[in-house]
Amino acid sequence: MAEYTPMIKQYLTIKADYQDAFLFFRLGDFYEMFFEDAVKASQVLEITLTGREGGVGEKIPMCGVPYHAAAGYIEQLVNQGYKVAICEQTEDPKQAKGVVKREVIQLITPGTVMEGKNLSDKENNFIASLSTFSDGYFGFALTDLTTGENRASLLSSYFEDVVGEIYANGVKEVVVPSDFDEKYKKAMIERCQVTISHEDNSTIDVHLQRITEDLKDEKLLITFGRLLNYLMKTQKRSLDHLQKVQVYYTNQFMKIDLYSKRNLELTETIRSKGKKGSLLWLLDQTVTAMGGRLLKQWIDRPLLNKTEIEARLNMVQTFIEQYFERLELRDLLKEVYDLERLAGRVAYGNVNARDLLQLKKSLEQVPGIYKLVTQLHHPYANNLGKQMDLCESLTDLLQRSIKESPPLSIKEGNIIQDGFNATLDKYRDASRNGKSWIASLEKQEREKTGIKSLKIGYNRVFGYYIEVTKSNLHFLPEGMYERKQTLANAERFITPELKEKKH
Repeated sequence: MAEYTPMIKQYLTIKADYQDAFLFFRLGDFYEMFFEDAVKASQVLEITLTGREGGVGEKIPMCGVPYHAAAGYIEQLVNQGYKVAICEQTEDPKQAKGVVKREVIQLITPGTVMEGKNLSDKENNFIASLSTFSDGYFGFALTDLTTGENRASLLSSYFEDVVGEIYANGVKEVVVPSDFDEKYKKAMIERCQVTISHEDNSTIDVHLQRITEDLKDEKLLITFGRLLNYLMKTQKRSLDHLQKVQVYYTNQFMKIDLYSKRNLELTETIRSKGKKGSLLWLLDQTVTAMGGRLLKQWIDRPLLNKTEIEARLNMVQTFIEQYFERLELRDLLKEVYDLERLAGRVAYGNVNARDLLQLKKSLEQVPGIYKLVTQLHHPYANNLGKQMDLCESLTDLLQRSIKESPPLSIKEGNIIQDGFNATLDKYRDASRNGKSWIASLEKQEREKTGIKSLKIGYNRVFGYYIEVTKSNLHFLPEGMYERKQTLANAERFITPELKEKKH
């Protein structure tokens, strides 16, 4: 009986660990999909379905998307609730013996998207974890990977409370244990249009315990631990930007059921499902993405505690009374980009020069914001200002290192300022002036020695060298150059100047 080719065997082995995801299998300049993935993806993405010989005597269904355009296709799939496993080559094809090694470097899901057109600046992108316990309580945890926010709460045995929390937080994906009740999963999919994922490990990695150090409830530790393990397994990269978990209680906020929220059009309208025309649209005068997200959270969760309500209103009154300070603060905040999501991109390792420039411009506003906030006639504002980190060393680093108009792609280079790094300056000098410098030195040495065939070359072993044919060696004065290499028809030499160029 015929067997699959080694490459198809490799594909099937990797696919076995990602049965609920489209496997984007890197082959050269394309991500390819095979078998059922190919059939389904060709329909969803409206791309051509072809076939490939797989060693079994019949063609295997296949479709693919160009590597450079993959982001758009991935976004289409994720927006429809699917998962995409990115499988890359992890070995140089020139060094490979047999099939090039490949492995999944990231699983992109509705709740773990870090960028894209449908990732709204003023809305969170939460992924949740849900656990059930013998006493009837539900453990509920939330993470927004893009901003680093984490929350956790214990919910009553009434499942409508769970549905309400999923809806209120705009959750896109829910992580549950593999033995989670099927009727609950079905209800969440049908009523909340979420993607369901599974994870059984709830042990918190020692490197991430700082995130959960304020969690004292065992049920919440289990629930959030499951979420962290899922994120670690799927993202396969640093999660250092995640903030400490904030525990909240649903009885702190006004209880508004799912249908009432929709009918009141608090954050979106019934007809268009958009923000325009909602209460949030009417009230939102925020000038930063972070402020916009916070306002949405406040509208979704009206306070009940009189002291907290009055504290918030007193802060509003302070800004009404301090008119000029308010205007000046708004002007400063207009220059602040989305620091939470910038931090997430830095931690993920997908930051580009534009992001770093936005980070620099944002941090440059901090001293002015600090000064204004600490001068407001309000104790909460004063305390808030005193807790601010001015990030002076980071601001200075970005000011000295990043050019004002860098290219968008890191591959283009020319991001770092001249004068920031001596080694880089030397490489740039060699790149910009290397040919003219070699030609000038070659002319100089020819005139000095009278050897017209003298030439200057370069190799990786000892850098730049002077080469003189053996028939012309008698023209060289004794000790003029330091001998470095003997060839069949020539000798190679170096000088202190050429040594300097090597380094």
